[in-house]
Amino acid sequence: MSATITTAEPAPSAPAPGGGQRLLRRLVRPAGAVLSGVLLYASFPPRTLWWLALPGFALFAWSVYGRRLRAGFGLGYLAGLGFLLPLLFWTGSEVGPVPWLGLVALEALFIGAAGLGVAAVSRLPGRPVWAAAMWILGEAARARVPFGGFPWGKIAFGQADGVFLPLAAVGGTPLLGFGVVLCGFGLYEAVHQALVYRATRRVPRAAVSVAAVAVLAPVAGALAALPLVSDAAEDGTATVAAIQGNVPRAGLDFNSQRRAVLDNHVRRTEQLAADVRAGKVARPDFVLWPENSSDLDPYRNADARAVIDRAVNAIGVPTVIGAVVAPDTGKLRNTLIRWEPGRGPTATYDKRHVQPFGEYIPMRSVVRLFNSDVDRVQRDFGPGHKVGVFDLGGTKVGLATCFEAAFDGAVRDPVAAGAELIAVPSNNATFDRSEMTYQQLAMSRVRAVEHSRSVVVPATSGVSAIIRPDGTVVRQTEMFTPDALVDKVPLRTSLTPATRLGALPEGLLAAVAVTGIGWVVVRTVSVRRRTAVG
Repeated sequence: MSATITTAEPAPSAPAPGGGQRLLRRLVRPAGAVLSGVLLYASFPPRTLWWLALPGFALFAWSVYGRRLRAGFGLGYLAGLGFLLPLLFWTGSEVGPVPWLGLVALEALFIGAAGLGVAAVSRLPGRPVWAAAMWILGEAARARVPFGGFPWGKIAFGQADGVFLPLAAVGGTPLLGFGVVLCGFGLYEAVHQALVYRATRRVPRAAVSVAAVAVLAPVAGALAALPLVSDAAEDGTATVAAIQGNVPRAGLDFNSQRRAVLDNHVRRTEQLAADVRAGKVARPDFVLWPENSSDLDPYRNADARAVIDRAVNAIGVPTVIGAVVAPDTGKLRNTLIRWEPGRGPTATYDKRHVQPFGEYIPMRSVVRLFNSDVDRVQRDFGPGHKVGVFDLGGTKVGLATCFEAAFDGAVRDPVAAGAELIAVPSNNATFDRSEMTYQQLAMSRVRAVEHSRSVVVPATSGVSAIIRPDGTVVRQTEMFTPDALVDKVPLRTSLTPATRLGALPEGLLAAVAVTGIGWVVVRTVSVRRRTAVG
């Protein structure tokens, strides 16, 4: 008997992917990074799609996890461009694309650095915690450098309508942002482990536990913090009026009719006084005008002082006037003035965080090479140094002027100094009808919950608003419409944990991120030593 031995032919190998397929595969993760940034942008106002931040960070994790450090930086930078290019589009609305693109290119570097850090810690146990802390470290750096920082676009500021908002009362915007980022990274872990189970039918318990904790802990923390969110009055109430006088026209040239801007606010205040006398609205305890409502220095212009006196005497209560003060020497001051009927100006607050390239021009000769609009700022503004708290008819009102609402300390300081209410006088006319004013309004809503204070936002051209301590907007104007908002607001004196802790939560989260990097370095050195010995 003979036996026939047969050998199986080797299975035909799959054809190597063509150049087009290879290119497509190489572009998948960069495209995912850009899309993650776009989802973060879409989670911000004026949209109420706060929850898009979660898939945004899940996609960011998918793009960056396991990458080399250089790739992590590049993918993070792409995510930063996808996020900040549309978010900050308003910065070029009147001066062209160069300042907008330059700002985005600079600010995206911080998100690129965060991507590098996330890639570095992505092989550590419990990576969602380390990665989320890395993002907050990037935000902390961006809020401080260069030129004093630019915290616009902190993830917390997109969560005014979200379920995580109560976390702001516990640890401020850093903890709120950390909770959102952690939940997003946890969402990626959950999906990843589900795919692992589908492929292997195995459940890696430790990894599943990490995913569950990352997703559920921020939600549970927000629910536990709900008792800190209240709009109950602790020290009575105050009836406040916010004046929106409007401007002759939007854009950079609105200041060319400075007297018209002032007259608009005078006229609207006098109309409010007439409405009070007629019994149409309640008499306010004090009145708030916006930033730049008088770009004529009332200390140097007798006619400006006279019309302000007339309006304040007509309403008959203390009024905060936003003015540009021009000393004989030195820098200009962006000043809020307490103006009392029959007495005139009695106290001032100078804006502490003046904005580079808007209120002063650093490296003017260099910047002029790229954009001649820098010379519109002919005399730089200088910063003030004192915390702003005005006593207005017995109510202690904390002051944060416009962009200062983006800086944690600028809002916390007056509350810690005894403010029962926060005022954010603003001038958004430069940015026309862009999303900027809605992004800024969301900041004030987050600050209301963070410090458990009513917040009043009088803006030259809108959106002006009155916000309860629980973040609810109870009165709001239309844009570019003269108006006066009058409402009775609760006054509060208790301090939230966020107010008491100040910068400590941010510092602790930054320390977590640095510890993660240190752990990565130690592991890398250890592996290299073992390899060298072997």
